[in-house]
Formats: sequence, C-alpha cells, structure tokens
Amino acid sequence: MQTKRMTYPGRFLPYALLAPQVIVTLIFFIWPAGQALYQSLLREDAFGLRSTFVGLENFARLFRDGSYVNSLSVTVVFAVGTTLLSMTVALLLASTVNRMIRSRSTYTTLLVWPYAIAPALAGVLWWFIFNPSIGIVPYMLEMVGYQWNHRNSGSDAMLLVIFAAAWKQISYNFLFFLAGLQSIPQSLIEAASIDGASPTKRFRTIIFPLLTPTTFFLLVVNVVYAMFDTFAIIHATTAGGPAQSTNILVYKVYADGFVGLNLGSSAAQSVILMVIVVALTMIQFRFIERRVNY
Repeated sequence: MQTKRMTYPGRFLPYALLAPQVIVTLIFFIWPAGQALYQSLLREDAFGLRSTFVGLENFARLFRDGSYVNSLSVTVVFAVGTTLLSMTVALLLASTVNRMIRSRSTYTTLLVWPYAIAPALAGVLWWFIFNPSIGIVPYMLEMVGYQWNHRNSGSDAMLLVIFAAAWKQISYNFLFFLAGLQSIPQSLIEAASIDGASPTKRFRTIIFPLLTPTTFFLLVVNVVYAMFDTFAIIHATTAGGPAQSTNILVYKVYADGFVGLNLGSSAAQSVILMVIVVALTMIQFRFIERRVNY
C-alpha cells in the first residue's frame, strides 16, 4: 500500500502554515530560554543597571547554598507524593468507571470537571477546607485528637499542597487510564475469569501490564506537572512556608528573582529546571520510540 503524497498549490504555502508555530516557539520559548541562559552567567544589581560576567559561579553557588539543596529535596518529596497520589486515585476511579455500563458517561463528565479549575482557585479551595480556623477538616481531625495547623507544621503544609496538586491532576490521569482500560481486549479478561483468576489477579497479571505505556507516559507528565505547573497552588496555599518546607524549585525561582531580586541566581535556577524538563522529555521520547520499534 502506497502512502498518498500531499502536494501544495504554492511553493511558500507550507512555510506560511508553519510560520505561526515557529514564531510562537521563537518568542515564547527560544528567546526566553536564551535570555535566561545569558543572565545565568551574569551578576546583576537589583535594578538590572549593572552586570558583571561571572561564568558558572551562579551555578556553583547554588549547590553550595543550603536553602537550594533543601528546595531540591522538598521538590522531590512533593513530586513523588503528588504523582503517586494522583495516579493511584485516578487508576482506581478509571477501573470503577470502566465496569459501569449505563452511567459511565455521566461519571466521566463529573470526574473531568476539576481539571477545568484554575490552579490558583484549586489552591484557595483546599486552603479553605484545611484552614485551622474555619476549615471542616481541621475541625474533624481535632475531634480525633489531631491538631492540624499547616501554618506552623511543615508536614501538614506538605500534605496540604500534595492534596491540592493531586486533586487538580486526577482528572487528567483518569482520562488516560480510562482510555487505556477500554483499549484492552475483553476476551483476555473473560478468558482469565473462566480460568478462575480473581479480579485482583486479573488486574495484576493482565490489565496493569497492558497499561504500562500509559502509566509511564503519565508518570513523566505528572512529575513535570508537580515540578513546574504547581506554582499557583503553592503561592495560594502556603507561599513556600512554613520555614521553607514547601518551597519547591519553581517557587524558589520566583522568590529569589522577583522578591529577592537576585536575578543571576534566579536565572541559573531556571536553566537547571529547563535541563530537568528536557531530560524528562528525552526519557519519555526514548521509551515511546522503543515501544514503537518493538
């Protein structure tokens, strides 16, 4: 079977169709990335009027800075917690909805709605729910003897931001898991059921292995989400506190650059974040390439 070749009436039409995407990429990614890389090699005053070339000194100082190392460890804990919680709950919900027949579309619509909420609003919503003064959850926890206060407790604050970030991402994971479950041939599951395999064994030996590509894709997407797309949630709930216990890397870039006006250090941190996301993207690309070739 021969692939049909697409032809264009004009020589410059393909370039005209590509031009908007290329322009957007250059303006909103290439130029800011280049500017961040350039500024990471400089030491600038707070007003940007004077700069001195320092080479890689900004990067070296970051890894000698205890607060940056702490932010790195906080980011790892936050990313792992958010990813595991959101993917586990999403897989559970997708498995439940996949067994439904009549009300599947209704539940799918209801479960997708939270994804439409802005991250800042999601953070404010969970801030009210866990507010020590007016929140319902601290009131219920106090009844069983636990004093919840994310303003003073670093562990409570970390749990709060993990809950808020995971809740925001569950809908996204749910859609992919549901699509993956619906693509599994029912004949395999029915054959295992006839052979006497329990639902748990069917899930462990048949369903979950077939969901491996979807799971790995969501794993990378959720880690990137937790590291880069949760700034508004952190800012609306804890603002990086208490005592830097929720000060993840992307929030530290903002705090050092826009609040502390340490532009060189902030630019160096953004370059490190860019390297991390490129590395994660390459890992995902290599995995998909190997699956396709296999």
